[in-house]
Amino acid sequence: MTQNPWLFIPTLYLAEGFPYIIINTVSVILYGALGYSNEQITLWTGWLYLPWVLKMFWSPLVDARSTKRRWLLGAQSAMSAVLLALSGLICFYAFTHAPQANHSFFVLSLLGFFIGAFVSATLDIATDGYYLLALTPQEQGYFVGIRTIFYRIAMILGSGILVSATGYLAQHGVPSPYNWALFLGSLGLFFAGCAVYHQAILPKPRADKSAAVTQTRAWKESFGEYFTQKNILSILLFILLYRFGEALLEKIVPLFLLKPATEGALGISMQDFGLIKGTLGLGAIIAGNLLGGWLLGKFGFKKCIWPFAVALVLPNIFYVYMAATKPGLSTVATLITLENFGYGLAMMALTVFIMYVSQGTYKTSHYAISTGIMALGMMVPSMLSGKMQAALGYENFFWVAFVISLVTFAIVPLAFHIQAIDEAEKNK
Repeated sequence: MTQNPWLFIPTLYLAEGFPYIIINTVSVILYGALGYSNEQITLWTGWLYLPWVLKMFWSPLVDARSTKRRWLLGAQSAMSAVLLALSGLICFYAFTHAPQANHSFFVLSLLGFFIGAFVSATLDIATDGYYLLALTPQEQGYFVGIRTIFYRIAMILGSGILVSATGYLAQHGVPSPYNWALFLGSLGLFFAGCAVYHQAILPKPRADKSAAVTQTRAWKESFGEYFTQKNILSILLFILLYRFGEALLEKIVPLFLLKPATEGALGISMQDFGLIKGTLGLGAIIAGNLLGGWLLGKFGFKKCIWPFAVALVLPNIFYVYMAATKPGLSTVATLITLENFGYGLAMMALTVFIMYVSQGTYKTSHYAISTGIMALGMMVPSMLSGKMQAALGYENFFWVAFVISLVTFAIVPLAFHIQAIDEAEKNK
């Protein structure tokens, strides 16, 4: 069956984009709103990165068993069940206990998010694999930008507009935490609708079938080829440390923006957070991605990496200023938008770097390995950030995070001595 990709590519990547932002960002906001400590939130939600670290190990299973189409439909259905279960869990505890600072609620809800993280990582593998099978090479090139835009739209909706709506509901008759139950329940219904829609609309490509060769051999060869390539130590250090400062900030920043001023935070409303961080901020990331991609295509990686690294690191000082001066809302919005724009630029450099070093027979597996290492580089600092912030306070924590983020400048020179980068630049 031939089907117009416009009928399913946007919805597939909307569905792929929501879980990551819900599990890794909105969960932090939810627990913060329920009164859990920054140290507790960052330590345990940091573990939610683990499935994205490990997905390289079970991606061969998705190839070896059944079809990508069935995997993604099953993952969308499972995500619906997880989100509806989390919504029901919040309602149950709201009726029988207070979920605020309740240990059993925290454990059970965290388990739900953790299961959702494994489902989301599997959905990533299946959706991206299906994309390569369902579209012709020409269509893949055309829709690569479209899929990225809809993935980012999902992130804007999830951490921006819907979070803002949650805050609005709390102020207009839907008490917390029922507003969060409604948030997660609505997304659960969305995923149920996606599964039903995609079951009806997705074509069945002839190439979408179980792999005929042993995956054990492919797994061994792909890992062996990746970790024996030249300059592997420099490659690993660059991927792990390039975002180190941003990893320290990622889970603390939403808490700093939302928690009350009496705790040294800014105490902005949920609606304003959704507008500033989730909408303007993510919009700035998209703009940075677009400009960064154009600059990299025009000037190449080696000419862009230093200014992009500066754009990633220096705006971290904005949080020191905000913690020290507690500026007005317009200043906060401006600084966060600028910081996110710089991050959007810098992330394109890392994406291109990973593409350059993910070559050879097992290019797709190498890309999965690289992104898994990148997720590990985010997981460990984010788990430590809450303990650091609790010990130092917001202003001193942001100073320390800024100084630590300067490690990015120390590892940038490594990229100039990696053979894969040299070869890619010569072939441009």
